[in-house]
Amino acid sequence: MLTVIGEGLVDVVQRSSGTQAHVGGSPLNVAVGLARLDHPVQFVGRYGRDAYGESLAAHLKSSSVLLPVAPDGLPTSVATAQIGDDGAASYTFDLAWELPGLAERLPFLLQGTTLLHTGSIATMLAPGAAAVLAAVEHAHPSTTVSFDPNCRPSIIADVDYARGQAEKFVALADIVKASDEDLEWLYPGVDPLDSARRWLALGGAEGPAMVVVTRGAEGPWGVNAAGEAHFPAPAVTVADTVGAGDSFMAALLSGVVDRGLDGAQNRKALRELSAGSMRELLAHAAAAAAATVSRAGANPPTREELKLAEAGAPLPASTARERQP
Repeated sequence: MLTVIGEGLVDVVQRSSGTQAHVGGSPLNVAVGLARLDHPVQFVGRYGRDAYGESLAAHLKSSSVLLPVAPDGLPTSVATAQIGDDGAASYTFDLAWELPGLAERLPFLLQGTTLLHTGSIATMLAPGAAAVLAAVEHAHPSTTVSFDPNCRPSIIADVDYARGQAEKFVALADIVKASDEDLEWLYPGVDPLDSARRWLALGGAEGPAMVVVTRGAEGPWGVNAAGEAHFPAPAVTVADTVGAGDSFMAALLSGVVDRGLDGAQNRKALRELSAGSMRELLAHAAAAAAATVSRAGANPPTREELKLAEAGAPLPASTARERQP
């Protein structure tokens, strides 16, 4: 079982052609991406007893993601995404992030988990961020941990605080993914690749096995103990960039799981992964991101669609499990 802890919300997407609402949130998108790649996965996050919350739960169910938490009395969080003419998205948020009672339920929720993913708002915004860090600390001795800061400066404007939070999670993670924009914001004036190399050393012997940087059209780059690797971004006509990084993260983790490298007992093997194998993982993840940007919304590919994308074949505009609030 794979577990994702983090925020779920509803993306209200505004374009020049009109407004649509879709279930989203970076960690939730990763959970859906993993499920569409045929991995058993559960999502631990909050949602409200309202119409948006019902849509969120239905969306997860439609993609076969388990939801072991009940709705609470707060409104379901909303992110408003403004899509520019170039397909890029900018966000504003109305959200609540807390996970009361999570600590008491951790042994049950994480039983059998071989990989725990978290990131984004969930790891930064109080009071829930403290509960997420406690969950990662609890899971680390037995579980592969992955982290994506997916920084949101419009929510967490204090870069010093955000940097400190990110580094706490990086030091506990085995697999870290960040965008070049994340790293440029966290470490102004520093080459993002140099920041990634520094992150690889955080936590010492217990720190990351690999750090990956997504760079848009330049393609992803990664660093591990064996060296560095790069894969060029696939050529694709961009519908929008919503969820591209999350699809990349899901496919990267899927590749790790497919190689039998999840679980703390495989931590040594993950650390010894060759640079060539890391490049294969980057290629796999880049194809998933390309599939997502080729169609509207955070719509990650199924395993069958990812095979098509890797072969350079066109994808359908949507999957059978596409979600609508």
